[in-house]
Amino acid sequence: MLITVDPTSAAPLFDQIATAVRLAVVRGEVSAGERLPSARELADSLDLNVHTVLHAYRTLREEGLLEVRRGRGATISASAGRDYQDLRTALDTLVAESDRLGLTRQALVGLLTHEETR
Repeated sequence: MLITVDPTSAAPLFDQIATAVRLAVVRGEVSAGERLPSARELADSLDLNVHTVLHAYRTLREEGLLEVRRGRGATISASAGRDYQDLRTALDTLVAESDRLGLTRQALVGLLTHEETR
């Protein structure tokens, strides 16, 4: 799994990392039990502060996508191994409909974010 961040993005760096892991799980690019790089390794490879990566890992742990154990690192949790095919199909339908309506991806994300806060 390749994790990248965009320092010019308005999204916080820890959230970009967490989003990359979430996407990899939903897309089936990683499976339950797969080990992620240590926080220090990932921070070094992305030229970030280790606390930024730890924040992302902590967020993912709270969401139930990661298991973090001292000395063993972070692994994708068993609950993350669900079949996300129905969700991927629904997302494809949502994206196709937003394209039909002429919405940009940014507008679609804005709509989704707004719906979460209601």
